[in-house]
Amino acid sequence: PACVLGIDLGTTTVKAALLVASERGQAVAESCSRETQAHTSSLEAGPQGMEQNVWRIIRALNECLAALPQQQLQRVSHIGISGQMHGIVFWKKDKGCKWTECGTGPTFEPEEVSHLITWQDGRCSPTFLSSLPLPQSHISLATGFGCATVYWYLKKSPDFLKPYDAAGTIHDYVVAMLCDLKKPLMSVQNAASWGYFNSRNKSWNTDILKKSGFPVHLLPEVGDPGSIAGRTICAWHGIPKGTKVGIALGDFQCSVYSCLTERTDAVLNISTSAQLTISMPPGFQPPETPDPSSAVTYFPYFNGDYLAVAASLNGGNVLATFVDMVARWTEELGLQVQESAIYTKIIKAALAQNDSKLSVHPTIFGERHIPEQLASVTNIAVSDLSLGHVTRALCRGIVENLCSMLPVQHLMEMGVRRILGSGSALARNEVLRQEVERILPFPVVYGQGVDAAVGAAMVM
Repeated sequence: PACVLGIDLGTTTVKAALLVASERGQAVAESCSRETQAHTSSLEAGPQGMEQNVWRIIRALNECLAALPQQQLQRVSHIGISGQMHGIVFWKKDKGCKWTECGTGPTFEPEEVSHLITWQDGRCSPTFLSSLPLPQSHISLATGFGCATVYWYLKKSPDFLKPYDAAGTIHDYVVAMLCDLKKPLMSVQNAASWGYFNSRNKSWNTDILKKSGFPVHLLPEVGDPGSIAGRTICAWHGIPKGTKVGIALGDFQCSVYSCLTERTDAVLNISTSAQLTISMPPGFQPPETPDPSSAVTYFPYFNGDYLAVAASLNGGNVLATFVDMVARWTEELGLQVQESAIYTKIIKAALAQNDSKLSVHPTIFGERHIPEQLASVTNIAVSDLSLGHVTRALCRGIVENLCSMLPVQHLMEMGVRRILGSGSALARNEVLRQEVERILPFPVVYGQGVDAAVGAAMVM
C-alpha cells in the first residue's frame, strides 16, 4: 500500500510522519523528530533579530528521513509539507541547492541561501511599521512578517537583497528545491502570514508595494492549500522520483487539521508560542480592513474556510526563558545545574503548591496587538515566593493571557462544547494542564498526537 509522508519544519524541531491507510482512516506508521539547533545571531538586526541557519534545518530534515524505514519511503506517493509561518528566506533560483548522494540516496543541501528570518524576529519596531504603506488585507502587519522584513532590508541594508531573486517561507523553499520550481509557489495560508496579501481575491497588494519600491519580483506565486506544487526531481532518500509534492502549508492550520473534526471543538495549542482557535461558520469572510487592537486574527484554513485565532507570542517560550533565568542565576552563584533538571524540579515544586496568590502577566515577548505591553508580576507576598508558587503562577498566567485574547464567554456564544489540548509544552507540563482545566469551563481532551506533520500528510 502507498504511504503519505508529512513533514513539519518547526521553530525548534523538524518532524516527519508516514501515514498509511487503515480501517479507521489514516494511521501513523512511523514518525521521527530532530532538534534543529538552528538559532544564530543576526549581524544586521542585532539583539532584536531572530534568525535560523537554513543549512542546519535541512540537516535535521535529512537526519529525520534517514531514520525512517527505507522500504516504506519507497512506497511514498505524496509528500505534504508544513512549517513556521510569517518567516522569510531568500535564495538564488538556479543555485538554491545542490543535490548530493548520501547513504539513503540523493538529497539536497542549501547553496546560495540566506538565513531564515523567523516569525519571532523583532527588528521592525512599531515606529518602523507605522512608516510603511497601509496593506489591503484583513491581517495587521507585524514584525516578523515576510513583507515587513523585506521593507526593513530595503531601508536599512539594501545590498543584502541584491544577490537573491527568490523568497519564501522555509517550507516553500523545501518544496521549490524538491520540485525544481522556476518560481516559488506559496499557499494562501503562508501568503496571508506575510502581510500585503488580500485573502478575498487571493492576490498580493502589488500596486501598493510597487509604489513604495518594494521588490515585487521576490513574491512567490500563490495557490490553494491542498493543491499539488510539483513532483520530486530526484529519488529523495529513496522516495521515488516523480512523487507528488503539495504546496507548503501553515503549521498552525495543519496542527488544527490533524485533530479538529467537530465545529463545536476549540483547539488549544501550547508549544513555543500558544494559540486558542475555533473554526468560523462556512461562508464567513473576514473584514476588509484589520482592527489593529483586536487580539483575534482570522487565518485562511482549507476549502475557503477561516479559523478565528488568538495567537499569542507567549507560550512554552516563556517557561523556557524562566528556566534559562534560573540556570543563569545558579551559574552566577557558582553552581551548575542542567536546564532539563531545572525544568523537572520547578514542575515538581509547582505540583506541590495547589494555589498561588501571585499574579504573573507573562507577556515578555509582547503581543502583536499590544507590542509595547511587556510582562509584570503583581500581588507579591512573602508567602508566595517559592519556586513552586512562582512556577504555578507563571503557568496560570500563560493560560489567562490566552483567555483574555479569546474570552470564555465568546467561546460559549460560538457553541464550543469541548477543548482539544495539544502542543509540546502542554504535553510535558502537568501544571499547565491543571491550570487549563481550572480556567476553561469545558471538558479538555489531550491529543499528544496532534501534530502539524500528521496534518500535512492528511491534507494530501
